[in-house]
Amino acid sequence: MNKYNEEIRKYEKEAEDRYDDYDDDNYDDDNFDTGLEGQDSYDEDSYEEIEYVGEDDSYDDDSYDSYAQNSIGKINPNDRTLTITITNTSGADAEAIIFGGNENAAQPAGVTVVVQESSHNEVREESKANPFKIQGMKMSVSDPLQFDNVWTILRRSGAGARNSHPYQPRNATSPQNTDPKLIDDASFEMDVTGQDSIRFLQKAGIKTTLTFTIKARVDMGNVLAGQNVAEVATAPRPTGLPQIDLAKQTPKPVFGVKPKPKKMIRKIIRRPVGNGGKPRPRRLLRKRR
Repeated sequence: MNKYNEEIRKYEKEAEDRYDDYDDDNYDDDNFDTGLEGQDSYDEDSYEEIEYVGEDDSYDDDSYDSYAQNSIGKINPNDRTLTITITNTSGADAEAIIFGGNENAAQPAGVTVVVQESSHNEVREESKANPFKIQGMKMSVSDPLQFDNVWTILRRSGAGARNSHPYQPRNATSPQNTDPKLIDDASFEMDVTGQDSIRFLQKAGIKTTLTFTIKARVDMGNVLAGQNVAEVATAPRPTGLPQIDLAKQTPKPVFGVKPKPKKMIRKIIRRPVGNGGKPRPRRLLRKRR
């Protein structure tokens, strides 16, 4: 017997001195299964197969929040688009400011920002009480040189904190980006609250049109009816390409929405058995006093 087996038996003997089992003829001798010899070796014949019926954990709980699916409101597909037009007639490049409701900074002379569905001022005011999340951006320009200007996405708090990061539209990839005057970025995401804004240099004499798709938003008016303030868009974002739009007809789970109920699955669990293939009775252990 090698030194490893001797050490195992040493621990086994020490355990037997501390614990015993109830006096019962159905129990084997007071030895622990070591797998070293005889019936205690765990070969294929010493296992039995049982079926376990459980639920399929096929999704990550961290990907979803605690909202119940039936409590989440749905955004009207016709009420989730912002079309913003920026022009500069000043004769020189100037910084355009989009959103930024809290700061409410004035546009430079000659720069005009217009929201086609309403007005830029209305969108700024609404973002303060009803913030929303953008997913997907389409940018069209009258001169491709406008794409060279990097965006700054800025979050500014009333206490003076500033958090910004750059965004380069030319880095976007899409089947639609074969048009030199159009860039589509389906992965663009941004939270729009009163603290958030987009800033970039608008070239003189160039027209820029931005189309944003709203993915989720807050409607504080739902509180009056005792409903969840969160609303999500369940329809896929249109791209304008029929092949892609048809493939995206089944919407993916989004913020606050659980996937379909779990499917029941069957698992095979193998467990060791003794006594000539019969399940060994559960050993009851008690501590010595």
